[in-house]
Amino acid sequence: MALQEKLDRFKQQQEKCQSMLSNIAAKSASSRSTPKPAPAAASPFPTARPSAPVKFSNDTERLQHINSIRKAPVGAQMKRVIDILFQTRQAFTPEQINEACYVDVNGNKDVFEGLRKNPKVNYDGKRFSYKAKHDVKNKNELLVLIRKYIEGIAVIDLRDAYPNVMEDLQGLKAAGQIWLLSNFDSQEDIAFPNDPRVPIKVDDDLKELFRSIELPRDMLDIEKDLQKNGMKPATNTAKRRAAAQVQGITSKPKPRQKNKEFSKKAKLTNAHLPELFQSLKNS
Repeated sequence: MALQEKLDRFKQQQEKCQSMLSNIAAKSASSRSTPKPAPAAASPFPTARPSAPVKFSNDTERLQHINSIRKAPVGAQMKRVIDILFQTRQAFTPEQINEACYVDVNGNKDVFEGLRKNPKVNYDGKRFSYKAKHDVKNKNELLVLIRKYIEGIAVIDLRDAYPNVMEDLQGLKAAGQIWLLSNFDSQEDIAFPNDPRVPIKVDDDLKELFRSIELPRDMLDIEKDLQKNGMKPATNTAKRRAAAQVQGITSKPKPRQKNKEFSKKAKLTNAHLPELFQSLKNS
């Protein structure tokens, strides 16, 4: 019964629409047949023009976007500002930051104080700028810095020096001016200086002895051995692991390609660093 009532209502609506269309067609036909009235005499007084219809702003989406940014957590707003500073490597006033990424630094005290105290941000009293760990800006300055770290410097500490620093590191490696060696415990490389002005000839017996030395599996043990021999490790595995546990991050070692020539029970030796002796093969 309910279905039949719906069908009846639908038919009534169709009939009503049809009658409306018929009335409209009849009115349009009658308007065509009636003669147009003569134009009225022009009034000596100027007639008022109709006011333009009020249009709503087409900028609603942008305003909503700005509002969502300014209502975001303080950390999210700070990250937005730091990303702008990192990408541009320019100094911004609070007003310029507002124009660039819609973060109102002056209007939000927590954001202002957070940026001022952030170790990655430099504030000179007027402008904010990105603060890298090492103040180098080109390949030459990068090479000078690496040569100061005879024990090696972690590449992760150089990543934010300037935009194309990773390309310059690969260029220095290709030119034989530095070594980029991986460790087992992290995914980052260590950069070591290599001065080609100091040629070193190594006997084959010493090479074989170096390659036959069994190394500990854990980076903590390697760092302890280095310290026992009076050398300062370039990494701090204990500190990095503690920070990873606090942040809930587990360290993932680099995936290694299987070598069919060695069995699974092969000992870990210095043979995994053959590139150290590439320049000495012809010596």
